[in-house]
Amino acid sequence: MKRTYIKFRCSIYEKKLLKKRAKRAGISLSEYCRSSAFGNSVIERLTAEQMASYKMLVKYKNNFTSIGNMFKKRNPRLAKEVAQLAEEIRTHLYNFKK
Repeated sequence: MKRTYIKFRCSIYEKKLLKKRAKRAGISLSEYCRSSAFGNSVIERLTAEQMASYKMLVKYKNNFTSIGNMFKKRNPRLAKEVAQLAEEIRTHLYNFKK
């Protein structure tokens, strides 16, 4: 139970920025300030557009992996290039999670 108040001064623009970041993270302004003060990283939630992009990248990565597997025996160079592309997409997907 939180019963004690701590007040700090900031400009109007800083307050708006803090509110906007808290809203994007899906938490209250006070929770955002507490988390930031304790050095915890506050992760913003993905928008619907970002989530759709993430799902599309997952689908592309899986498709390129399948294509690379089909060409392994017939054209090893093409299979290698497709595998590199799938790996690059996978790297971007890991960056998405951070």
